[in-house]
Amino acid sequence: METAKKKIILKEDEFLKEKELAKEDILIDVKHLKKYFNVGKGAVLKAVDDVSFQIKRGETLGLVGESGCGKTTCGRTVMGLYNSTGGNIFFDGTDINKFNKQEKKEFTKKAQIIFQDPYASLNPRMTVGDIIGEGIDIHGIYKGHDRLMRINKLLSLVGLNKEHASRFPHEFSGGQRQRIGIARALAIEPDFIVCDEPISALDVSIQAQVVNLLIKLQKELKLTYLFIAHDLAMVKHISDRVGVMYLGTMVEMADSQALYDNPIHPYTQALLSAIPVPDIDIARTKKRIPLEGEVPSPINPKPGCRFAGRCKYCKDICKKETPEFKDRGGNHFVACHMF
Repeated sequence: METAKKKIILKEDEFLKEKELAKEDILIDVKHLKKYFNVGKGAVLKAVDDVSFQIKRGETLGLVGESGCGKTTCGRTVMGLYNSTGGNIFFDGTDINKFNKQEKKEFTKKAQIIFQDPYASLNPRMTVGDIIGEGIDIHGIYKGHDRLMRINKLLSLVGLNKEHASRFPHEFSGGQRQRIGIARALAIEPDFIVCDEPISALDVSIQAQVVNLLIKLQKELKLTYLFIAHDLAMVKHISDRVGVMYLGTMVEMADSQALYDNPIHPYTQALLSAIPVPDIDIARTKKRIPLEGEVPSPINPKPGCRFAGRCKYCKDICKKETPEFKDRGGNHFVACHMF
């Protein structure tokens, strides 16, 4: 009897240890995040409205959705560039909203962002070396010769030459500028990087190079990504899990392969049906799901599901109650009354 009790206690201890390890494995934990903007005359734009997700260490979470759905606002709020209106953002177990001035500075050392526009995100008055070295100087990580060696190493890491350090941004192509932006983000050795549509402003031929570079750097430096993009095919290529946003809300999230193989939410189904197929025979037989109706305004949205006005499965409950974002099995989360 005593032996059986000991076995049960040991199993419980092992379970608790596994649970603790699983907790430690989560780097980013976003709970019920809200970001609202007052637009005057009592109107409120709900850019991000009750969004929750987690990102494990070394994982890439892809965030997709049409323009204006709140992807970029969500990423920038997670980074602390915007103050959240509500909810919590935990980085390595600590709520970033409760950081003091020094803790915020330490957080910026661990979390960085790659901006969408490689033309607007680089200071045209600064040399490439100074752009990359700015974060190094702020945090006092490297000085003198060590600083120069660090900048040269970063340039080499992103496929540029050390001679490029003395040049200015206008002397580079879009793809090269984005590589400079990546080098800047890596300069202070972060753990987490928000990739805010890093390929949308680039030529198609350059996009794959930049994405493959990000994958290579992630493996080498053990980075964690929040990858925001429009290109659904590219998101599938780089992401471990994918979240789909619509008008400030998260409507579906699952492992990358599971989401693309079995999309559940009607909006996700329509979104994935629009992905171009290179095979002409498959493209001819592929069924497109057109969406009818207009995208509603995120300013003072009506109660109920935000997608109700464009959904062919819409019922009365969809117009009255907001669907719960919950697991439908196999860590496949969906916010829909019909499923």
